[in-house]
Amino acid sequence: MFLYLYNSLSRQKEKFVPINPPSVGLYTCGPTVYNFAHIGNLRTYVFNDVLQRVLLYNGYKVTRVMNITDVGHLTGDRDMGMDKVEEAAKERGMNAWELSNYYLDTFKNDMRKLNLLSPTIWEKATDTIPDQVNLIKTLEEKGYTYKTSDGIYFDTSKYPEYGKMSSLDKKGMREAARMDFNKERKNPSDFALWKFNVTGKKRQMEWGSPWGIGFPGWHIECSAISLKHLGNPFDIHTGAIDHKETHHPNEIAQTECATGRKMANLWLHAGFLNTQSEEKMSKSKGNFITLRTLIDRGFDPMAFKLYTYGIHYRQTSNFSWHALEAAQKAYTRLCRFVMGKPGVSLNVDTPDLNTPESGLTLIEEYNSLFANKINDDLNMPKAIALVWMFIKDERVSNSDKMSLLEKWDEVLGLQLKSEIRSPKSQKNSKSQMPKEIRGMMREREKLRKEKKFDEADALREKIMKLGYDVVDKPLIL
Repeated sequence: MFLYLYNSLSRQKEKFVPINPPSVGLYTCGPTVYNFAHIGNLRTYVFNDVLQRVLLYNGYKVTRVMNITDVGHLTGDRDMGMDKVEEAAKERGMNAWELSNYYLDTFKNDMRKLNLLSPTIWEKATDTIPDQVNLIKTLEEKGYTYKTSDGIYFDTSKYPEYGKMSSLDKKGMREAARMDFNKERKNPSDFALWKFNVTGKKRQMEWGSPWGIGFPGWHIECSAISLKHLGNPFDIHTGAIDHKETHHPNEIAQTECATGRKMANLWLHAGFLNTQSEEKMSKSKGNFITLRTLIDRGFDPMAFKLYTYGIHYRQTSNFSWHALEAAQKAYTRLCRFVMGKPGVSLNVDTPDLNTPESGLTLIEEYNSLFANKINDDLNMPKAIALVWMFIKDERVSNSDKMSLLEKWDEVLGLQLKSEIRSPKSQKNSKSQMPKEIRGMMREREKLRKEKKFDEADALREKIMKLGYDVVDKPLIL
């Protein structure tokens, strides 16, 4: 059975053929750590997790590398504006290094709550400055760069293949470039490799280089980090759909011009999870929802994960509280079934599987169908639909259902056999809490049920300042 994935570069589904089987080199663009990850960001990381799990399920040995952008990502995506990490640190009265480490820790905590597999290698941009400088020097030696008053730029006119992945034509690129206009750029699509400190003030994050004191552009880190750990070409590169227009074309240009070889064979991109009003969730706009918000409103992180499985990873969708509530109820029913609890109502059609003609047992055919769904460009909506069909099928014993569901959960990652969200697993037993704390907990639970979430959040902070963990269980059962 083969795995087929949609390649943004060729704009079609392709059979996955690893370069050096059974090993697979996978690079997944990581977060810019200047604020909390929002659920739109996390939707992309759920997709990355599914891809990694499907590769492992198919027997591949995956080396997954993820960068951490802790310097160089400017408020204007086309190399204008201020550094996001330094600006956020200034606003919060923090050191830039401390701030980036804090938000990296919260991101990793979100990943743990969502039961997302960790990358094989985490690599911060600030830990690879020499690698980035050396890569820029190589590009300079080969004649791909030029200098302006604010930095060293890549000349895209010298790379005829530039932008082949982008959906924007030359006119579209020019229009996009006008949003962050720099009159010294030779071409609208040219991008910064190294930025000078032109403020006259010492930055918290700056380094010496052959071109002067400054810091790397946003795009060069991914080329340097992927070359360091995976070489090139490697098998698969992923990111969010907006990377397809600028960031990934820039990565390709840097890497392929520096090395003379292809960067990656397959490029996969996840669609956005927008706000209910169809706007892109954005940290800069402040119109985003975090995982903590969902938990405080009584939603299980696994319910959010199941919610994302209802949308194909390439599809952009608008977030819906109503759909998340439905996912919460579905996850509760699924857990109740796995735990052997009665009263599980599953309104799904009985499947029609022609096992006599296939020569497979019923379990084998179900397992084959599941593999077909996940290997068809990670089609999780169809895989989840099959899960419900399987549970409903009265021809399969409960013990066989449990056994196969446990195997499938290697891909789903829904912790179906785990009861870690039970109140008994909370760090602080209620019986050990002072009477005052127990009263505050009861009052907070009442506020949550009344949907007075701001007041509940304030009370939660007060309880935590007194040294007690607050671990919410779902409101919807």
